[in-house]
Amino acid sequence: MARKRERRDERERQATQRAGQVCIRRREDKDVDIAQSDWEVKGHMDIVTVASPEWVPAPGVVIREYDASRDREGAEAVERLCDVGTSSGGMSLFTDLLGDPLCRVRHSPPFLMLVAELIGGPQKEIVGLVRGCIKTVACGATTKNLNHHPTLTVSISAKVAYLLGLRVSPHHRRRGIALNLVQRMEEWFKAKGADYAYMATEKDNEASLRLFTGRCGYSKFRTPAILVHPVFAHRLPLTPQVAVLRLPLADAEELYRRRFGATEFFPRDIDAVLANPLSLGTFLAVPSGCPAAARWPGAAAFLAAPPASWAVVSVWNSKEVFRMEVRGAGPWRRGLARASRALDRALPWLRIPSVPDLFRPFGLYLVYGVYGEGPAAAEHVRALCRHTHNMAMGDPECRVIAAEMAECDPLRRGIPFWSRLSCAEDVWCVKRLAEDYGDGALGDWTKAPPPPSIFVDPREF
Repeated sequence: MARKRERRDERERQATQRAGQVCIRRREDKDVDIAQSDWEVKGHMDIVTVASPEWVPAPGVVIREYDASRDREGAEAVERLCDVGTSSGGMSLFTDLLGDPLCRVRHSPPFLMLVAELIGGPQKEIVGLVRGCIKTVACGATTKNLNHHPTLTVSISAKVAYLLGLRVSPHHRRRGIALNLVQRMEEWFKAKGADYAYMATEKDNEASLRLFTGRCGYSKFRTPAILVHPVFAHRLPLTPQVAVLRLPLADAEELYRRRFGATEFFPRDIDAVLANPLSLGTFLAVPSGCPAAARWPGAAAFLAAPPASWAVVSVWNSKEVFRMEVRGAGPWRRGLARASRALDRALPWLRIPSVPDLFRPFGLYLVYGVYGEGPAAAEHVRALCRHTHNMAMGDPECRVIAAEMAECDPLRRGIPFWSRLSCAEDVWCVKRLAEDYGDGALGDWTKAPPPPSIFVDPREF
């Protein structure tokens, strides 16, 4: 039985690998089990007490809220055991949460982290964990016929919960712990009034998809791609036909609300996102000859008479939240990467596409809030990505730039990326939580066709 389990775990790990390839991807729900069981309910001011006779508790396991004062080391140990890796000697990607297991949810209040604690042995042990957060987002749009504005577009909002970071220790799988953690978190979501819950994983993560789409009632919803580009040792040239402006915070918020407000997953608290210290700014690309390039008129005046083509992006400093590291690379790979960087530094005018040092802990900048209008919008997005690359050159610990884009987003072709570093298809799964949620103008969001673009919240990347 032990050998059979080891072979199964090995197949799951190998499914995340590509020969000679390490993808920068979400670390969601990599190691989970799908056996049916339940939890022991503990009372807490922020936890809903649930009694369900059809569930059988996992023997000796308690699901409770994470306590940083006593659970940090145990949670970090589970993270290390469940990190993306392989025992066959190939390359693997490890993530360091910088000593803060809450780092990926603490910027999205309200949030909660649950742990599964084994209490039946001689010593208590953390064997599983999950995080969750709740926010109000746009989930569609409708039009209102008004005399003074007959084609007014109004966004439809819903309270949405995001479930992330599900982990179960490899030594305690197939006991229903993952299922218990998900169900317990969903009870908290419902108590907070969430209409929907969603999660993200990779398309080849069969164990996670079986758990969520099979046992938990989620359905596959969206398939964006994580596009990753290295930071070179040379600056990327910017076309003189495009001017890049940094927007004031108030103008950035107004522009996003007026142009991006009806886009799926656009957060109602976009002001909090843009004002977060991790947000490095919002940047607008316009034709260099337009009036806005010479003198910024403000968001309202700009949108009243925009140029033929323009684009906007924001940049998030993810390296202050977590770091990554590629392990298991052979000496020849390290040597080739080192040689490419040396040549790039010595001969920057050749613009050699050098491989950054990913074999030591590194961080990334996330490009989010990608929006544009006009026939040359994708070219303006490309100019903004180059500007972000040159920003990252001033930060020695930032070695890659990432963006997550919808599958059919027309601006996706403006995002430069290396396929060997990118994750071609993320899978977002969604579940309707509110049983009495009226159909209204939206209907059941889980059945809505995919839109051309989505908003990726940087707080949850």
